[in-house]
Amino acid sequence: MTSTISTKPLLVIVPAFNEQESISQVVSDIRAEQLDVLVVDDGSSDETAVRAETAGASVLSLPINLGVGGALRAGFRIAVDNNYAAVVQVDADGQHPVNQIRDLVAAAEQFNAHLVIGSRYLSSDSSLIPSAPRRLAMRILSWVILRATSRLITDSTSGFRIICKPLLIEFAREFPAHYLGDTFEATIGAVHARFSVIEVPASLSVRMHGRSSSHPWKSVLLVAKVLTTTLFRLGPKFPRVD
Repeated sequence: MTSTISTKPLLVIVPAFNEQESISQVVSDIRAEQLDVLVVDDGSSDETAVRAETAGASVLSLPINLGVGGALRAGFRIAVDNNYAAVVQVDADGQHPVNQIRDLVAAAEQFNAHLVIGSRYLSSDSSLIPSAPRRLAMRILSWVILRATSRLITDSTSGFRIICKPLLIEFAREFPAHYLGDTFEATIGAVHARFSVIEVPASLSVRMHGRSSSHPWKSVLLVAKVLTTTLFRLGPKFPRVD
């Protein structure tokens, strides 16, 4: 990666499943930053795709629901095929601070990083306070990454992140589609392959509308799976960059 990412094409990818109430505002906010935005409609049954397109986004409509990881991989492939230098992930529910996308870009440039994660735990302005079970799960996941990679990642499940080439090319080729695969496992796989991974503060907020599909205790129950995956190195394996 070079240090001139801000002068190269950047694509914001928004995976969305039945987010018609918030998608228009999210797209409008991204377009106000003068950025290209692709909404991957993940088999929605509502007007997510129509409202996203009306707000100014390019839309890829998937015929079935693939989950966040599957939707992101489809978007990554489009980004690579269209020669984008980097991709920023933004959730469709309005939790991610679109006005801080430039902070991710600046950090990627300054530290020559391939993956920059926006961490709510490094920000004093974040209003998204996880439940007690989720906070417990996050502490365990941080400990797992630290033990496995000797790197402290405070918010490995944050979906607010920038992915730069050549890691973007690897994510387009192979990317976990299951729960926590698109965040935790992708992160640990990138670190294992010696891609540069850093965090910056990000003021994540509560959803604009609706409720999360992830029950708080689901995070805790899936920690066992994550531990097994990490222990036996069952996650994605990317070519090492030396």
